[in-house]
Amino acid sequence: MFERTTGGYVPEVAVDRNSPVPLYFQVATRLQQQIESGEIPVGSRLENEIELADRLGVSRPTMRSAISYLVERGLLIRKRGVGTMIVHPKVRRPVELSSLYDDLAKSGRKPRTEVRLMELKAAPDAIAEALGIPFGSEITWIERLRYEGDEPLAIMHNAVPLDILPLRRTDLEQKGLYELLRGAGHAPRMANQVVGAKAATTAEAKILGENRGAPLLTMTRNAWDAAGHAVEYGSHVYRASMYSFELNLTS
Repeated sequence: MFERTTGGYVPEVAVDRNSPVPLYFQVATRLQQQIESGEIPVGSRLENEIELADRLGVSRPTMRSAISYLVERGLLIRKRGVGTMIVHPKVRRPVELSSLYDDLAKSGRKPRTEVRLMELKAAPDAIAEALGIPFGSEITWIERLRYEGDEPLAIMHNAVPLDILPLRRTDLEQKGLYELLRGAGHAPRMANQVVGAKAATTAEAKILGENRGAPLLTMTRNAWDAAGHAVEYGSHVYRASMYSFELNLTS
């Protein structure tokens, strides 16, 4: 599964250049799988990243980004004069994206879901393009109202490819979408997310119990699983009076 040279280990990594998943993330994910499975043993050293990039057929910035990604997650460490070492054992938990349902449940709050709309249809071109799936692919389109206890918190629109997860209304009322995706073997592992703001329309204000024009937070997200399959498109609005996004930044 890997080659050992005088310069260190050279993992076997195949990348799909037609996939919407960035090349660095494909490389990093495969390296993480090999490290956690023990294929590349803890304490070993990777080949120089420049030579590694050439061997794997990716650019040097791509290889550098993949290694930096794993350094940040504690699987690799750079040592001056030695190189890049594998330092983390294979018991490391996989990184998963969270959902609003997960966040509320973990914080001890009481999430509740009202499914307002659920239908099968061909993916609109904009959604198909965002997810990198063929135009006209069949999706499940859902609109949900998420509550925190008895307070309406967010209006959520989601598209899920039908071949990824057939959805049932009762499942969506009882569980979060990401929990269902994880149960189907398609845990979201990477996403492109955009956060913004808008003023509530008359319809949104009525649903959320706000005044027309009240500030709302917006979020759109495209998510993929570890294999690069598109699993979800989401477009959500949140009551700014009850919800905020928190970012932890490092330099």
